[in-house]
Amino acid sequence: TPTAQPRRNNQSVSASGASAMHRAFVFPGQGSQVVGMGRAPAAASPVARATFEEVDDALGQKLSALMFDGPEDALQLTANAQPAIMALSIAVLRVLESDGFRLADKAAYVAGHSLGEYSALCAAGALSLADTARLLKLRGTAMQAAVPVGVGAMAALLGATIEQAEAAARDAAQGETCTVANDNAPGQVVISGHKAAVERAIEIAKTLGVKRGMLLPVSAPFHCALMQPAADAMAAALATAALNGPFVPLVANVTAAPVTDADTIRGLLVEQVTGMVRWRESVLAMAELGTECFVELGGKVVGPMIKRITPELQVDHAGDMDSIEALAKGL
Repeated sequence: TPTAQPRRNNQSVSASGASAMHRAFVFPGQGSQVVGMGRAPAAASPVARATFEEVDDALGQKLSALMFDGPEDALQLTANAQPAIMALSIAVLRVLESDGFRLADKAAYVAGHSLGEYSALCAAGALSLADTARLLKLRGTAMQAAVPVGVGAMAALLGATIEQAEAAARDAAQGETCTVANDNAPGQVVISGHKAAVERAIEIAKTLGVKRGMLLPVSAPFHCALMQPAADAMAAALATAALNGPFVPLVANVTAAPVTDADTIRGLLVEQVTGMVRWRESVLAMAELGTECFVELGGKVVGPMIKRITPELQVDHAGDMDSIEALAKGL
């Protein structure tokens, strides 16, 4: 847990008031998918429409039709949700770029929550859109296949500190897998592992003073050792992927530190499949490095977490045409 605290300012800094060296662009992870996502931008913007078509072509499936019209159960499948969330983020970015915006001029850092790390790398020029879509399709498929349905589980420990969550998971493991998967924000920690162990951890957490533990409606136990088969699949795919160093430093999930070296990033993306998403620490690190404004592209998921971590800093978002236009004016 870092000791670094975000720098305090006497006043909030707006997106328009933050210089490039004080702004970070962040990208949402799984859970932000919803039927209808991207429909309005695609209808309003040829650039957004072309982005979704490029993803469709890369995957050989009409993912955009699932995004716009469902059915919901198909969109919720991890193998579809992951590239869909990324596609919306990049479509939003490209609409902004069509208005003269350049990420390299406006961002000091990029970061993404879990699959959002791939969106961040695509946005920062490290991966092509087609390769990002294919990698996320594989990632989602491999993560779903790694553990039989019903064997694993994830749970949110609400009101827990990272130390309480780690203690509960450790005591609950009893020879099985149970670890912290996501350190999202103060009071919002997610654990993952074998279902019985996760259920034990919920009960143990109560004895440690944690307000509430609740199983999450997920299809697999992400970000724990049970995902090793998926990590192996991603290691093989990333070994041959055309991955360049991003033109804006990526603050990586598993280290909560900036990185630009392509080979290092390959390794971190593999580690990320089984490792903890250190989102709270990542936000604190960016704040300590001088970030005064966070901009979420493609959703309103990580923004609220950031507000809980650094309430004094500005958080903006763009996911529909109104918010894209408002952000464009501010940038």
